[in-house]
Amino acid sequence: MQYNTSELCDFYADLIDVIDPIFFNYGGRNSFAGKVVTIKCFENLGLINDMARIDGTGKVLVIDGGGSTRRALINLKIAQYAVNNGWEGIVCYGSVRDVDALEELDIGIQALAAIPVGASDQSIGDTDVAINFAGVTLLPDDYIYADNTGIILSPEPLDIK
Repeated sequence: MQYNTSELCDFYADLIDVIDPIFFNYGGRNSFAGKVVTIKCFENLGLINDMARIDGTGKVLVIDGGGSTRRALINLKIAQYAVNNGWEGIVCYGSVRDVDALEELDIGIQALAAIPVGASDQSIGDTDVAINFAGVTLLPDDYIYADNTGIILSPEPLDIK
């Protein structure tokens, strides 16, 4: 399904928060939405790898990677796991790698930057916690909507019909 964040902002201005425009689209989908699942970690991707392997139908994985552009938290393997398990998208307050291959996958991926250096595979961090970046606080079970124009957040699903 295609989402238009500009129209959603017009219709739901009092309900939504707008995430600061610091992200770039790296995935094969330019529009995605779903229920927020959070991870907080720094320069290690073990928890992300684990989460991408579970059912993500109707969900968006939102990662607070501390804004690091030194190590990639999303790689081709993790993104492929996410596709295989039905995730709608990934928003990463951090970096990605394998960008040419990510563009070929049927998943939305928004991140700060690309870098060829991979992160540690340790499972250090937290899941299902409130995270704060880009001017908003994201809670597990919020709803996120993204397209090439921007990313918005809502405490409840938006009627887009």
